[in-house]
Amino acid sequence: MIHLMTLAAAVPHTPEWSPLVGIVMIICNILTIAIGKLTMAAPTTGPALPMPEMFGGMGYLALLATTSLGHVIGFGAILGLANIGIL
Repeated sequence: MIHLMTLAAAVPHTPEWSPLVGIVMIICNILTIAIGKLTMAAPTTGPALPMPEMFGGMGYLALLATTSLGHVIGFGAILGLANIGIL
């Protein structure tokens, strides 16, 4: 049986939302969009975005994929920065 105190000790410190947390998430998403645009074989396939020039001509599916990865990298970066005391 897992004890609740053992489970609670494994949860890392999570910071409350602040503009700095938002900036970290935005930077992570912008970086993954840029990397995805450069490395995807066909980023323009699928439905087009309403303003495709804003994202370099990427399609909806490519934008969804890159921002999903950006959020995964972003919450990892936020938790890591909070763990070392920056956030």
